[in-house]
Amino acid sequence: MGTVITPQLVDIVDTFTRQRSYSSGTSHRLTFCQLEPWGLRMEYPTPEDPFMDSEVTWLLPAPGLRLTHKRPRSRHARTGPSTLTAVRIQRDSRAWRTTDLLLGLAVPGGTTARIVGSEEFAAAVSGQVLRPGDADLALHTVHRTLEEISRCYHDLAPWLSYQRITTPWPPL
Repeated sequence: MGTVITPQLVDIVDTFTRQRSYSSGTSHRLTFCQLEPWGLRMEYPTPEDPFMDSEVTWLLPAPGLRLTHKRPRSRHARTGPSTLTAVRIQRDSRAWRTTDLLLGLAVPGGTTARIVGSEEFAAAVSGQVLRPGDADLALHTVHRTLEEISRCYHDLAPWLSYQRITTPWPPL
């Protein structure tokens, strides 16, 4: 069975209304949305997910990445890895628009980061859903980030510091 090719995934975050809209037509009201010198920080609840309570997302325009962490409902549950996804970010005074480039890194902490989304990425490239320039950008972004994180012993805290971000991750 082959990978299903999806159209480009575009999210729009309206920083005034604190709303995140997806290309699927769904949207989430953000419980936290704050502009930072390094990007945009947001959080929203995930009531449809039986295991996860909320999702924390940071948009990092300088490296072209979206950093995501899902908080479990149970305090005793193991948290999953943080995910760095290559994205193209466009912003203006009101909205941040991200185009998902379908390739990323799972960074579990304490162990080696790994590339994720490669099957969907390959299907999108072969199906011409991703333009060649976007595919090149995704590969370059993910490989550069993997190299940087490996120099930080696969730990996001020193990598974020290297990016001049001093806000703790994952957020408490």
